[in-house]
Amino acid sequence: MNRDVFAERRRRLSEACPDGVCVFFGTRETLRNGDVHNPYKPDSDVWYLTGMAEPDTVLVIRPDGPKATLFVRPRDKVRETWTGRRLGPEGVVRELGVDAAYPIGDLSKEFPKLLEGRRKIYFSAGRDADWDRIVFAQIAATRAQGRRLGVWPTDVCDVAPTLGEIRLRKSALELDLMRKAAAVTAEGHLAAMRTIRPGMSETQVQAVVEYVFRVRGSERLGYPSIVGAGRNATILHYVENNQPVADGDLVLVDAGCEFGGYTADITRTFPANGTWSPAQRALYDVVLDAQRRAISLCRPGVPFTAPHEEAVRALTEGLIRLGLLSGERDALIASGAYQRFYMHRTSHWLGLDVHDVGAYVDGDAQRPLVAGAVLTVEPGLYVSEDDDTVDPRWRGIGIRIEDDVLVTDGEPEILTSGVPKDPDAVAAECAKRLPLPAW
Repeated sequence: MNRDVFAERRRRLSEACPDGVCVFFGTRETLRNGDVHNPYKPDSDVWYLTGMAEPDTVLVIRPDGPKATLFVRPRDKVRETWTGRRLGPEGVVRELGVDAAYPIGDLSKEFPKLLEGRRKIYFSAGRDADWDRIVFAQIAATRAQGRRLGVWPTDVCDVAPTLGEIRLRKSALELDLMRKAAAVTAEGHLAAMRTIRPGMSETQVQAVVEYVFRVRGSERLGYPSIVGAGRNATILHYVENNQPVADGDLVLVDAGCEFGGYTADITRTFPANGTWSPAQRALYDVVLDAQRRAISLCRPGVPFTAPHEEAVRALTEGLIRLGLLSGERDALIASGAYQRFYMHRTSHWLGLDVHDVGAYVDGDAQRPLVAGAVLTVEPGLYVSEDDDTVDPRWRGIGIRIEDDVLVTDGEPEILTSGVPKDPDAVAAECAKRLPLPAW
């Protein structure tokens, strides 16, 4: 991504915070075990504003010079031989176009200078106790000087809402990356449908999906893949993915890949043997109707909660029609009776993070959707295997259908339309039983 893109993002943030200094701390490496680290993912805010993808990074943005300063790991020939190349202070100025850079070890010396003359610090406190201590210690040190100079930071403001609003509206470049992530993710889900057969394991299904992600150039998963067969599909965040797929099972796959840091998020549910049972098809049709009704409301000016509320109405109507609930729709919604079968929200923002930044409320009211925002629409129904209050034919069935939807000035754009969700089309793909990749 061109470094001018990052400079423009910093400019927009500075304009939104003209009276202070913005401070961001990058994520740290974490140990998996022994001396082996977990795969590193850069802090989304730091990456969004600079393109810096290394750990142990601090970014300071001022409205005046130096406007952008990075504190980074220094070059170290020995360490780089073991763990990979580093940009170092000179490299980040040269490659990323920031105004100044220092070794991370110089933070305590140089940070107070960057606070001089500013009344406010914009910083997301509470995310890391160590970073909090550093910031407040520097405020105290600068305050001591400020009593002589006359101006020092006296207010700490949360930068997250301001940057969240900037990140919420995606640029054309960001949308290109999200469409790419969506297309490859759809291809992975389609491969799972086309290769599924009873006797496979959830692990093998996961491998098929993630194989496609990797060979198509994705740098990482957007989140840990969920592959639940049969009763496991009723566990919302099931990640063991280690059980066999039986004849007659539905398989729920919730997986997404990243491109350029931007993630997709798709869920599809499909029959392992290529044929829906009557109960599976009936519940699936209810969820699909709810999703389509919810997507139709993804338009500018519509409250963020409107798609969820419409999905709940549709699901409740379907549950009444099928006999899983009895009573009047609005009363069942008011009492929360539907939550036995649908216990999560319908949407979240999507972008650099699978649950991306951006407010869901505006004061006391639900915020309206805006053109350029991307959200998921993911209604579902989950009938516990031990729910003895319902007919046995429904028990142990879990269904979720999820797409990524771009709010536009016109019709909503479904970024993830490359993988089918019409039940007949889904069954046709599952009946193909294409050969598995040769491992």
